[in-house]
Amino acid sequence: MKRPIINPTFLLIISIIYFLCFTFQFPFLFSSSSIASSSTFTTTTPTTTTAAFTTATTSPPRVLLSSDPIASPFTLTISPLSLPSSLSANSASLYESAIDAWAVGKSLLSSLPPPSQSQSISSPPNQHRNLSQSSSSSCFDSVVITGAEIRGIVNVLPLPCGLTLGSQITVVGTPHKPHYESDPKITARKVGGRQVGGMVLQFMMELRGLGVENEDGMTTRILHVNPRLVGDWSGKPVIEMNTAYRTQWGRSHRCEGWKSRDDEELVDDLLKCEKWIREEYEQQDEANTLWWLNHLIGKTNNKEFPFQWPFPFTQDRMFVITISAGVEGYHINVDGRHVASFPYRTGFDLEDATELALHGDVDVHSVFAGSLPSSHPSFSKQSFLELSTQYQAPPLPTKPIELFVGILSAGNHFAERMALRKTWLQYVSSSQTIVARFFVAMHGRKEVNVEIKKEAEFFGDIVLVPYLDNYDLVVLKTVAICDYGVRVLSAKYVMKCDDDTFVNMDSVVRDLRKMPHDRSLYIGNINYDHQPLRQGKWAVTYEEWPELSYPPYANGPGYIVTADIAKFVRSEFENNKLRLFKMEDVSMGLWVAQFNNSIQVEYVHNQKFCQFGCIDNYYIAHYQSARQMLCLWDKLLHGRTECCNAN
Repeated sequence: MKRPIINPTFLLIISIIYFLCFTFQFPFLFSSSSIASSSTFTTTTPTTTTAAFTTATTSPPRVLLSSDPIASPFTLTISPLSLPSSLSANSASLYESAIDAWAVGKSLLSSLPPPSQSQSISSPPNQHRNLSQSSSSSCFDSVVITGAEIRGIVNVLPLPCGLTLGSQITVVGTPHKPHYESDPKITARKVGGRQVGGMVLQFMMELRGLGVENEDGMTTRILHVNPRLVGDWSGKPVIEMNTAYRTQWGRSHRCEGWKSRDDEELVDDLLKCEKWIREEYEQQDEANTLWWLNHLIGKTNNKEFPFQWPFPFTQDRMFVITISAGVEGYHINVDGRHVASFPYRTGFDLEDATELALHGDVDVHSVFAGSLPSSHPSFSKQSFLELSTQYQAPPLPTKPIELFVGILSAGNHFAERMALRKTWLQYVSSSQTIVARFFVAMHGRKEVNVEIKKEAEFFGDIVLVPYLDNYDLVVLKTVAICDYGVRVLSAKYVMKCDDDTFVNMDSVVRDLRKMPHDRSLYIGNINYDHQPLRQGKWAVTYEEWPELSYPPYANGPGYIVTADIAKFVRSEFENNKLRLFKMEDVSMGLWVAQFNNSIQVEYVHNQKFCQFGCIDNYYIAHYQSARQMLCLWDKLLHGRTECCNAN
């Protein structure tokens, strides 16, 4: 049978057609891609944790912060709160500070541009600009830096595009010798009930997010690796790993020389902790065991008795540590040997790890970061606000207000406010009897105040309290919340919370409706007989608080009072009778106690107003990052009141 002969002319024609299609179609595709990427609007694929939320509430295209004019449908709301003309004898020093802060705040407020000049929203100062707007040339496949160079930038290595699957960071260093610390934080050694000093040798490697620092100077710790050679409370060398958001640390994972249990979860098929020789006598015991087995049996299975390694770090001995990003977690190798693995935790994502910090008792010789992402991350919570009408505050309800929620927020917490708008404030917006507002004071930087004003005019959910923000004066925002709740809204209940608090509004409202309607109520996680700290960072002087203990008070992340208590706070403040204290939650406890002298108050204690983080079946969850907010909201939409800060 003859094979068909293919005409060479036919092949030539086909080749020419293919070449023409290839030549003209590909430039068209690239051109289309370029046009799409330059648009103001971008559509992103939802993450796993937010997929259900995106399905449940159709999200409009994401609007990036830009200089394009955007209509501002709201006018700026300014709290009418004003300081009394004379000082209160009970808190004169705080009032003096407040008067100074009020004067500066008024000046900053008057310097803001009028609405006609502030209708475009640009990137918040001290935040990253939207990463998709900048060139990918700022992303590096790898970074190499010497010890001298990293010391010149305060032992912090920027990772502008974060990390991705397969990224690796290798550090070459040498631990110092132990040194004496009078108040070591990692030891539990006490004499006569008092902490005593001791020898300490430790260092830290941290992957950090470039979020806004809180009052304690902490940013998000995506990963914290802390080898402790000397001084740990266990008396043994350990490697401790953890995560942290603001001042809230998660549950630490410690490797103490014991191999992980057989039933313990693996991370990418690797143990969370490998075994090392904990003491010299351990090595001697194992050698004796091998000797007896050799003599009694005549043969030893080397697989059953592998070579034992010591603790991977030794003073004055150089080490090479590598942290690699796997599918399920981080893997830590020292001198080429796997030592530990740490599973990823919800809310602490690879792409958010935008710097490596090294500190402690170690000399860093060099740092190498490889397999880094070649483009900016698709989601950066510090990058932009989503300027969608979906997240604007609805008009005030015509029905009686059942609950007003006042949220304390710092001026530069743009990401935190956006996270709340996208999650539990959606419940508030859909309600006809609940109203929520952010209470923000003036920032020290004019450009931040300009952005706050633009944000307030677009979303309509910010009340500006005109004083220069100061941690000791946060109590003024609490007074402003009470004032707004009863003067503007005549709300039945007034709730105060923070901008890192996730509120299960459905459960809170359902519980409030079960409360007696004819009583004065103070609801939250109540502390009884707490005493002020007289030493340390949070010390309270006797001039500030001469009493031996605080009155009963609800923890600050979230509590509720009835309208009569809120009216009392406003009235006492206007009449210059309100005692101010720098801890706003203690201040509210003090005011409730004063009100209780004339009208009986029922204290309603509920541990579901969680202070330290999150518990299942929570009413509020504190210290929640933007990603954890999305995760919690996704779970709520599926009927699960479960935490996202997994251990």
